[in-house]
Amino acid sequence: MRNSRGWIGIVAVFAVGVCVGAIWGRGAKVLPTLYEGKPAKDAGQALLDAAEAQAGGGSWELLGVGRVYYLSGDKAKGQRIFDLVIGTKPQKSDYERLAKVYLEAGEWAKAAPLLEKVLVLDPKDDSALAEAGAFYNLNGDRAKAESLFRQSFDRNPGNVWNTLAAAGSYLGVKPQ
Repeated sequence: MRNSRGWIGIVAVFAVGVCVGAIWGRGAKVLPTLYEGKPAKDAGQALLDAAEAQAGGGSWELLGVGRVYYLSGDKAKGQRIFDLVIGTKPQKSDYERLAKVYLEAGEWAKAAPLLEKVLVLDPKDDSALAEAGAFYNLNGDRAKAESLFRQSFDRNPGNVWNTLAAAGSYLGVKPQ
């Protein structure tokens, strides 16, 4: 009996330690010594390293880290992070977020298949239909865009954000 209490105590202390470590890793404070007074590139890299540690295994967080690498010029590092996220158990939202990074980078050919993947995963998502339609329109495929708009409006004709995405695309404005 006494021996089992000892093991229970050890396991409890271990579990608390694991939990504290997990919480600390994701919420660790960023100290000013990482960036103050350093050249911009060094400060940015130090903060990116910290963000990557804070991200842990969170897909949205990792995509955010990859986005900064990718858009700041280190496409190889950003792509490795994207591949890691998409290579595990990606959610529809992961494909949406990654498509938006490629759109920000002006890489329609990489974004379009991801938008299609989103539509396959949830073909009834009226907002995804409107947003994808807007990006197709902005990239010269008006017929595809209008088909997607029609589907979006059939599902939810009163959604102002869907209407704005469509309207903006005809006027050269990307969806938010």
